[in-house]
Amino acid sequence: MNKETTIRKRPAAVILTPAAEARIAELMSNAPEDAIGVKLSTPRQGCSGLAYSVDYVSEADKFDEHIETPGGSFYIDGGSVLYLVGSTMDWQEDDFTAGFVFNNPNATGACGCGESFMV
Repeated sequence: MNKETTIRKRPAAVILTPAAEARIAELMSNAPEDAIGVKLSTPRQGCSGLAYSVDYVSEADKFDEHIETPGGSFYIDGGSVLYLVGSTMDWQEDDFTAGFVFNNPNATGACGCGESFMV
């Protein structure tokens, strides 16, 4: 008897809104020559402990989560994935500010200025 094995693709750790995907495409169109994508990480920083950081990346780490978007590759730092699972990443602009905005169900608090969060 042969059993068929179905391997289900696991969902991405972070959901990117169409606006976030468009911003990644814009970033990649102006990226340094050696950039292979954009990477999200959560370095220790600020009053609450962790911050969101989005930067160009020139090489993939084998532990990084990789999400292919219409505009280019998006990576999530392997050490940050547990802090970000289930999050949504959006790009928002108004007359005075522009930036990525995160809805993170794992965050248990944030500092008053909004620069950092805790889990």
